[in-house]
Amino acid sequence: MRRFVILLFSLAIASVVLFVLLRLLPGDPASSLIAVGADAEQIAAARRQVGSDLPLFQQFIQFVSGLARFDLGTSFISRTSVADEIFARLTVTVPLTLMAFCLAVVIAVPLGIIAAVKSDKWYGAAISTISQLGIAIPVFWVGILLVAMFAVNFRIFPSGGFPHGGWANPGAVIHALALPTLTIAIVMSASLLRYVRAATLDVLGSDYLRTARAMGSGFTEALLRHGLRNGAVPVVSILGIELATTFLGAVVVERVFTLPGLGSMLLLAIEQRDYPNMQGVLFISTLIVLLVGFAADIIQRLIDPRLRGTRRGDA
Repeated sequence: MRRFVILLFSLAIASVVLFVLLRLLPGDPASSLIAVGADAEQIAAARRQVGSDLPLFQQFIQFVSGLARFDLGTSFISRTSVADEIFARLTVTVPLTLMAFCLAVVIAVPLGIIAAVKSDKWYGAAISTISQLGIAIPVFWVGILLVAMFAVNFRIFPSGGFPHGGWANPGAVIHALALPTLTIAIVMSASLLRYVRAATLDVLGSDYLRTARAMGSGFTEALLRHGLRNGAVPVVSILGIELATTFLGAVVVERVFTLPGLGSMLLLAIEQRDYPNMQGVLFISTLIVLLVGFAADIIQRLIDPRLRGTRRGDA
């Protein structure tokens, strides 16, 4: 319950910061509705339409009351509901993020364990070196490279776009998201692999693992029974951070592959100075990041009872 209260408090602070930062941007939100050469009366009418003629305090009250009702407003440009538009875009961004995250975990966890256990072997060192290289490569460069290889040369996957029918044809959607998913997973797994390797090395040097070995347990048995659960605690925290980072970083990949996701919506809103769309996308992104952190914190306490005991003692 305390973590949930902290979540709500963090969301409230983020909403205030979001409102203030957007109002500090140069220009008037009504400028997106005003044609070149508009007279004073047309400018005043546009400001009344978007509400920028009101004092900042009244604008903030309207903004907060809308969030409380989960009413994110109406787009200045398309005149459609921002919440509906975001929900439609999330059907692209969320599956892309989750598929890339799962693939990165499948790649990074076993390779990270191998890199730690076999750190004295050439292939253990090779895995660590390749992961360092993967961290240094920009995600958009990986996307362009995969497009050139699998879309242009081999013509296995499309170079970009999203099926018009959406998830009515799941096979076509998965085919379209294959290269974006692989792009994010490659970069994310390189970073995640280092943390898994470091956590495994800590477990390998722990006293409880040596004690289990001394009591007759084999290396694999001791690692699986005693090491994985302890090593999973810091890794879960990193997984939460990586998942949130992947969600926020999808904007670059969506741009490379021309996907109609949340990132593309944000960039278009910035170009058109569509304040409701900008506010809505940033607020939902903040909410998702906070929820991911909240879930990671709860999972850590489920894995390690010592964290739950410490929190009760502090209370």
